[in-house]
Amino acid sequence: MEDQFDREQDEIYGKSVRAGKRTYFFDVRSTRGNDYYLTITESKRKYNDDGTYEYQKHKIFLYKEDFEKFSEALSETFKKIIDLKHNEEKKATDRIEQSFTEVSFEELG
Repeated sequence: MEDQFDREQDEIYGKSVRAGKRTYFFDVRSTRGNDYYLTITESKRKYNDDGTYEYQKHKIFLYKEDFEKFSEALSETFKKIIDLKHNEEKKATDRIEQSFTEVSFEELG
């Protein structure tokens, strides 16, 4: 069984990101064979009926052989979200522009 010291030994680097009610932790760890992997943890505070709280955590383990595929998929997904949002905004702008009628000041007299 691992003790606290062993657990701290395998933690190489950590970065956290607060995002609203959630915090994301990106931790680089090492295996016993001195290989590296990434853990991504989502932590969210959940309140109980009695006013106390606990943290719900969801963890993903990502190993080095999957880094490139994961990175590519994440980049493509971010790009798709940006493209979808851009197209949505363009459609909204087009609808607004179409709702205005071109007025000639000569017609107003």
